[in-house]
Amino acid sequence: MTINTERNARHAARMARKKAVIDAHIAEANIDTGIMILLTGNGKGKSSSAFGMVARAIGHGLKVGVVQFIKNRTDTGEEALLGKHCEWHVMGDGFTWETQNFEADKQKSEAAWVMAAKMLNDESYDVVVLDELTYCLSYKYLDKDIIIKDLESRPEMQHVVVTGRAAVQELHDIADTVTVLNDEKHAYKAGIRAQKGLEW
Repeated sequence: MTINTERNARHAARMARKKAVIDAHIAEANIDTGIMILLTGNGKGKSSSAFGMVARAIGHGLKVGVVQFIKNRTDTGEEALLGKHCEWHVMGDGFTWETQNFEADKQKSEAAWVMAAKMLNDESYDVVVLDELTYCLSYKYLDKDIIIKDLESRPEMQHVVVTGRAAVQELHDIADTVTVLNDEKHAYKAGIRAQKGLEW
């Protein structure tokens, strides 16, 4: 038996064992239900990941709603493309360090939640993205108990994606999937400004 033949045999045996484990896990996961995904942490890519799921859902013909808290840009690439195929609402005044106005930010957040709650109460929405919602809870712009209740009482098959840094523990607790993104390196720290098509 040659070295290549032995290596291929070992590899095939290892992959066969791996396949058996993965197939068993797939067989055990037999529940269909709406899930809540929380994308948090200080790293880049939370909203980008959520909008990737929006594109995927649209590709499958699902009805999608997006509510953007805090953010106020309406010239982003994601809205220009995906907003043609789903309901998209930009409802903030800009980042809080720019506005510096608690009451105004609170009012904007409350108006955005009215829109979000409408989607969460409508079973025709298959996927609802609540972009940057986490800030509204950590800064106490919204009543945490109401938000958690609305998220938990949404239609059974509706999926929700929540993004933003510093997610409160209650969001972690009710989410089915939690991903915490952290930067190992970031171009911004090297003095490179946000680039069109990558950051907005």
